[in-house]
Amino acid sequence: MSTPAQPPQTPGKGQPKADKRSTRETARTGGLIVLAVLITLFAVFNLKEVKVSYVFGTGKAPLIIVIVISLLVGIVLAYFADRRPKKTR
Repeated sequence: MSTPAQPPQTPGKGQPKADKRSTRETARTGGLIVLAVLITLFAVFNLKEVKVSYVFGTGKAPLIIVIVISLLVGIVLAYFADRRPKKTR
């Protein structure tokens, strides 16, 4: 059992062309790069240790950690608040 010989493919024929990125995709990529740079700068400028008051005590933590944890808690609370069943009349 031999496989039939396939004709050699010439570059550019029979192969799909690479699609160019649309303006929207390019703008989105540029926006994500700018956002990544801003987040990185934000993290670098907020490395100072700060005093954190908990319900049952205090401690020290880098400011960026406090900010990120606060952001994550806010996202989780908003997610669960949105999933709460709506009251029907």
